[in-house]
Amino acid sequence: MQKRPLGRSGLQIAPLVFGGNVFGWTADRETSFRLLDAFTDAGFNAVDTAEAYSSWVPGHKGGESETVIGDWLERSGRRDRVVIATKVGWHQGDTPGLLRAADIVRAAEASLKRLRTDVIDLYQSHTDDPQTPFEETLGAFAKLIEQGKVRAIGASNISAPRLQQALEVSAREGLPRYESLQPPYNLYDRRSFEQDLQGVVEREGLGVISYFGLAAGFLTGKYRSQDDLGKSPRGRGVGRYLDTRGFRILGALDEIAAQTGATPAQIALAWIMAKPAVTAPIASATSVEQVEELAKAADLTLDQATLKVLDEASA
Repeated sequence: MQKRPLGRSGLQIAPLVFGGNVFGWTADRETSFRLLDAFTDAGFNAVDTAEAYSSWVPGHKGGESETVIGDWLERSGRRDRVVIATKVGWHQGDTPGLLRAADIVRAAEASLKRLRTDVIDLYQSHTDDPQTPFEETLGAFAKLIEQGKVRAIGASNISAPRLQQALEVSAREGLPRYESLQPPYNLYDRRSFEQDLQGVVEREGLGVISYFGLAAGFLTGKYRSQDDLGKSPRGRGVGRYLDTRGFRILGALDEIAAQTGATPAQIALAWIMAKPAVTAPIASATSVEQVEELAKAADLTLDQATLKVLDEASA
């Protein structure tokens, strides 16, 4: 499968990234192993996770996803075939971020242990931490890179002004820079990336691995009413898409699916893959059949007329 350069990081990834948030949550250990086997057997090579996955599950404390991936890496022997991306510094609301130097070093060592690897290919700040100077955060990442424990760094959930500021600090202080961005982006959630962040990543040459590629499953067509929201644990996050614009997008996906024979999920991911600013979208699956379905998105080429229909429906 053709790989795409992730900005200037030196990493090469296939046009779809597996979202590891399901590992140890909606996919148990053995199911997760089968999913990872199927994903890599199909030619894909990048897996995204975080130390915070899956801390939202009662009885979990975070790190469950990394542990599952590490166990799979050890059993499968496929470490040299995959790009492992993980994240540090998750917080919500007014809780202070966790991007102080000591936090980053602690988290990196714990992630390396859980992942059973000597190096993290892409280490990302999970959320912005305005309380910690970029000099401190990037300095900690610099030491990890110097020690050979991290290959490249990226940022997730950060505003365009803050991302630009971080890049300026890197240039001024001679520190490693964020080489990639992980924003939410899909047919419904377009505005924050296209209006603000896209200009920065294109100007600075950053790679983009976008999350929520299927809008928490909404763009698969699985959820079309309030009654459908109970179909899965993720359903409660889909209700906000059930509006006029959301149904207009589903209508366009249904129309194109009827014309092409592709599924709405494949079309929604292929639309993201066609965006020049995006390196690869992230998508999750909980069954091998879902992996096989999503994998076909990489082989689906949407013509300009079809892309225009989707652009207009989701505008």
